[in-house]
Amino acid sequence: MGAAKIMTISLPPQMSKEIQKLAQEEQRTISELIREAFRQYKMNRVLEAGRREGKRSRHGKKLTDDEIERLIDELRK
Repeated sequence: MGAAKIMTISLPPQMSKEIQKLAQEEQRTISELIREAFRQYKMNRVLEAGRREGKRSRHGKKLTDDEIERLIDELRK
């Protein structure tokens, strides 16, 4: 994975409080929560792309083998 990169982000005060509270409740670090949120966000984007491709396929436009492989590769990342 390599060395971690430190990033600075800004959050509204209420969101910051909620993140801190959730991290404490789950006995996780804020970094772990943010990483998990990003993984979920990324997965949702890949799944949405798959849904769009599926709709295209249902309208008579078949997915190519390369397109299917690309979607599977995205899910594996």
